[in-house]
Amino acid sequence: MTSQELEAIIGDVGLPDQAIQSDELPWVPQGERVWFKPLRFDLTSGRWVNLIRMTGDGRVNRHRHSGGQVLGYCIKGSWRYLERDWVARPGTFVYEPPGDIHTLVLEEGNDEMITLFILEGVIQYLDDDDNVIYQDDIFSKLERYLRYCREHGIEPKDLRY
Repeated sequence: MTSQELEAIIGDVGLPDQAIQSDELPWVPQGERVWFKPLRFDLTSGRWVNLIRMTGDGRVNRHRHSGGQVLGYCIKGSWRYLERDWVARPGTFVYEPPGDIHTLVLEEGNDEMITLFILEGVIQYLDDDDNVIYQDDIFSKLERYLRYCREHGIEPKDLRY
C-alpha cells in the first residue's frame, strides 16, 4: 500500500488531527473541590480525556472503573489512592486496570493537584458495601460539560470527534 492510499483510507475512516487549547476550556465542577476540564469526547470508542483538578480536602470518592482501562499523568501537585502505597507526583504515569477500586485524595501537605486522565467505560461510585450509588460515563460527562456551558453563557468547544 502506498502512502497516498493509506492517507486516503485514514481520510475516509479516521478522525482529523486536532489541537485543543486547554486554557480556552472551563473547569467544570465535578464534586466539592474537584473539577474537570474536558479535552476530548470520542463517541466512537467511548473514551474521554480530561484534566482533573483538586484542591484542599477534595476527593474523588471510592469508585471502580468498569469496561476499560484508565491512564493518568500527574502534572501538578501530588495525590494518592487511599488503597495504595504509592504517591503520584509531577511526572508520574499511572495505569489502572478495568475493575480497579480506589479513592483519590491529595497527598498530605499539598493544596492542589492537576492530572491528565484518559478513561474508557464507566466509573461506578461505591458505598462501603460495594453497592453502586452513582456512575459516570462519556455521555454523563459530556452532558455535565454542555449544561455548565449553557448555564454560564460559554460557547462549548466541539470535543466530540
